[in-house]
Amino acid sequence: MNERLSVLVVDDHPLFRFGVCTLLANEPRIDVVGEAANGAHAISAASALAPDVVVMDLHLPDISGAEATRHIVAERPGVGVLMLTMADESESVFSAMRAGARGYLLKDAEPDEIIRAVHAVARREAIFGPDIATRVLGFFNHTQPSTDTVFPELTVREREVLSLIAGGHSNTAIASTLCLSPKTVRNHISNVFSKLHVADRAEAIVRAREAGLGR
Repeated sequence: MNERLSVLVVDDHPLFRFGVCTLLANEPRIDVVGEAANGAHAISAASALAPDVVVMDLHLPDISGAEATRHIVAERPGVGVLMLTMADESESVFSAMRAGARGYLLKDAEPDEIIRAVHAVARREAIFGPDIATRVLGFFNHTQPSTDTVFPELTVREREVLSLIAGGHSNTAIASTLCLSPKTVRNHISNVFSKLHVADRAEAIVRAREAGLGR
């Protein structure tokens, strides 16, 4: 597949925004289709340009990047939002992921890490920078609620499938682990997404890990 990814870059600092646009524009499989300096412009640009990926700063002059993400994802659930920010506190991370972001990197990330993350969120994968991943895992490991009490709307088998998804297992691995057919696994995953009102695997992972599953 030689399809090119269309990317919208959102940051209120012109020099940094220019740098990210230049970095991505030099990639043969990426087209930078637009840029925005605030949340309102980001929302309107995402609606008009329909990018595959939005690279979003968290701190914007009008509304937060998380709030802009929430609006963008509500209108276009398939878009991949990658947060690229200086904010490394846990609440900022969780706020962004709850809003619908699929990835979270700090602005000191290496250029190739940013490029990989753009492609990852376009594939509907969840991705964190190393420092953020450590912080997130530390938060999730602080407490672990009983898997019998979380997501009571799910069946036992659906919770097992969700836990394996949150642990990073592929559908094939889940089928092997639970001795199920791939079709049955897909059906369980579809039921999980429907019952939890999540759009994709990345959002399901965030919900599951917030509840203590997947370790």
